[in-house]
Amino acid sequence: MREAIADLQGSKIREIVNAGLGRGDVLAFWLGESDEVTPEVIRRAAIESLERGETFYAHNIGLPELREAIAEYTGELHPAVGVDRIVVTSAGVNGLMLAVQALVDAGDEVVVVTPVWPNLVAQPAIMGARVRCVSLKPIDGAWTLDMQGLLTAVTAKTRLLMINSPNNPTGWTLTRGEQQRILDHCRATGTWLLADEVYERLYFDATPNRCAPSFLDIAAPDERLIVAHSFSKSFLMTGWRLGWLVVPASLTDAMGKLIEYNTSCASVFTQRAAIAALAHREQITPSIVAHFKKCRDTLVPLLAALDGVHISPARGGMYAFFKLDGFDDSVTVAKRLVAEVGLGLAPGEAFTPEAKGWLRWCFASKDIGRLVEGARRLEAWLKVNNRPPVA
Repeated sequence: MREAIADLQGSKIREIVNAGLGRGDVLAFWLGESDEVTPEVIRRAAIESLERGETFYAHNIGLPELREAIAEYTGELHPAVGVDRIVVTSAGVNGLMLAVQALVDAGDEVVVVTPVWPNLVAQPAIMGARVRCVSLKPIDGAWTLDMQGLLTAVTAKTRLLMINSPNNPTGWTLTRGEQQRILDHCRATGTWLLADEVYERLYFDATPNRCAPSFLDIAAPDERLIVAHSFSKSFLMTGWRLGWLVVPASLTDAMGKLIEYNTSCASVFTQRAAIAALAHREQITPSIVAHFKKCRDTLVPLLAALDGVHISPARGGMYAFFKLDGFDDSVTVAKRLVAEVGLGLAPGEAFTPEAKGWLRWCFASKDIGRLVEGARRLEAWLKVNNRPPVA
């Protein structure tokens, strides 16, 4: 086995999930998905596709009608994107891995902004790259970017910069000004930029185009930029495993060849479901975002009222990320919360060593009462462990 594969770390989130297996009393907020099922209109489209017998291979880069629908959707949120730049992938994570495979050789230098979903650090390492992490800095519970530190880290030797914004787990989101400085710097160093923007619609600040700032808003079509997206979060389609990339048109054919040697193509019935999702986007996504905002605005004040908890409302995403004073080992704390009060959270160490002592709570819950009960269980646990709540 290659050393890079042998050195891969097991998921610390799965470690906590496994600790709670078989327990029906656990309130599970550890995984990055809503507990609400995919809307019926999307499921029906997949069923009808299967009933028509659409069980065969599709084009490597996606059904033409889906690529056209994605291009139209993207053009509603950002400057127009040609269909020749759209590549359909078998999940957002597959898209990210394809981009890394396309750009990174063994020995290349890759810079990743952390804390971040661990796959983004692991993917270039799998390719044998030298991965350098630049950490966000927590200030009063809010994680912020050390811009100068990032620009110093990205040099002419840096092959690829990977950024996830809105960010999992912190909710940190790049501003337009920060994006411009980063893009200008990457232009000067000749560095490719891989932007994971799967949470762009789960954004809670009011903006004219109803999404977080995107590098697509400021980049030319032929820039060294790849943007990764997914149907998972803003369409409640996590289990469907379908995403897409926006790439320079000059890369599209090569990405098709790369997909052939990975998965060949995404399944037709999932693509039919995605077409239905986009056709009904105005009935689906805005209501999801409004509900998630209500979830955030319910949970965060409850956590902020607890003594020793440091938290700031996330601008985007679907997570409350908070620190507990006096509890530096979040893996141990997460296991204890499962065992002692039936509360399932993800440990900060799953995302970066710098997040030791932090916990991630996915607040995307259909029943807001579950969030309230979860906060009550945390309060009770803190009280028993000499962390009394604020009166």
